[in-house]
Amino acid sequence: MKTSITKFFKKITEGLTLKHVLLIMAGAAIYSFGIHNIHQRVHITEGGVIGLMLLAEHWFGLSPALITPVLDAVCYLLAFRYLGKKFIRTSILSTTCVSVCYGIWERFPFLLPDLSNYPLTAALVGGAFVGTGVGIIVRQGGSSGGDDALALVISHVSRCRLSRAYLFTDVTVLLLSLSYIPLQRIAFSLITVTVSSLLIDRIHPTSDPAPSHNRRSRNSGSGLHG
Repeated sequence: MKTSITKFFKKITEGLTLKHVLLIMAGAAIYSFGIHNIHQRVHITEGGVIGLMLLAEHWFGLSPALITPVLDAVCYLLAFRYLGKKFIRTSILSTTCVSVCYGIWERFPFLLPDLSNYPLTAALVGGAFVGTGVGIIVRQGGSSGGDDALALVISHVSRCRLSRAYLFTDVTVLLLSLSYIPLQRIAFSLITVTVSSLLIDRIHPTSDPAPSHNRRSRNSGSGLHG
């Protein structure tokens, strides 16, 4: 069992340095910390895949346990087509790190003050945590979930800035969510996704989803794109 886990870890970290792995772990910890201590506690509505899952659950009665893997799978199939095998491998590592970190945070009491009575502050601080954490992960060539994969594909295909790709997917889902969620709650969600999108774009230096070591490999005529 231990040998199988070691082989799996070596496979998904192939081509990544220890620095990249540690940064992915740090990004996952920051992202999951904000989601658990702010988004979950204050009930900030999400865009992207999570927002679509909530929408499908509300209007069609579809179980989140069913629809979320389907939506994530579609996003990752697109990512495999446009961003390559290495992106998928790195994303497996990063999403695993997010799950592990989230499980760790859940074992502790909430570590930040309750911002339920200060929704604007919660939206800004929550967006900062998400944007910083996801930005670090994306810069290493991975993603924290199907949302990131979809935004990276849109950015790659359209050559638009990554922040615009994130905003497009999140705002589209949030506007659809107005069919059952009050406008005020959606407004704060728009603030948090705007902050996180701009931070991700700031941390990730270009609209090219490949990290610098991958771009060097591609330019030298070797390695996978992604």
